[in-house]
Amino acid sequence: MGERLPLFPLGTVLLPGLLMPLEIFEERYRALIRELLEIPDTDTRQFGVVAIRRGREVGPAVPLIHEVGCAAQLRRVEAHPDGRFSVVTVGGPRFRVRSVDESDRPYLVGDVDFIADPVGDEADAATNTAVVARLLREYTDRLTASGTVEIKLPDLPTDPTSLSYLVAAAVVTDITERQGLLAAPDTATRLRAERALLRRELGLLERITTVGSNELGRIKPSSN
Repeated sequence: MGERLPLFPLGTVLLPGLLMPLEIFEERYRALIRELLEIPDTDTRQFGVVAIRRGREVGPAVPLIHEVGCAAQLRRVEAHPDGRFSVVTVGGPRFRVRSVDESDRPYLVGDVDFIADPVGDEADAATNTAVVARLLREYTDRLTASGTVEIKLPDLPTDPTSLSYLVAAAVVTDITERQGLLAAPDTATRLRAERALLRRELGLLERITTVGSNELGRIKPSSN
């Protein structure tokens, strides 16, 4: 079902179930947070995070955005004396942008359709859940063994969809590849892509002696 949703273009991809801290300093997004805080806390306070295809997070120019985004649901808001906000969001449902309104509010507003998250081929998803979990542990072990990072991998979810999004957030890759994982039509397809991605990265780690990752050790707040 279609819905109008405030849009927040960022140079990163938000994934369902994953935390994303943000530092809000642009006035248009301060206004957005103030409006969301007017919504009763018993209701869902959310906006849409869309990854930027071309352009910048800040400035008057409207960036070119990807079609599929993820709802960011407010979990914690800290107001600062200078008007900034520090917020923590968690990824909610995915959506597809049908059109963008640049004139109604100081920030972008999208007409969006929320996207279902089907498992797809259940037998394939179950098989690849075990394979991808094993490859992810091997991947993080090798990163830690390189001596550049120390990664403490949490207990991995057994649910195929939850695992698929955790892996999408954890693997060191570029925004285009991570966006493709977000937009995958179903969990089974995403897990197959992650199996190939992890095997590729493990092959690269065999050929280099030093590699860095900041995706699993910590998440830096994104500024706007």
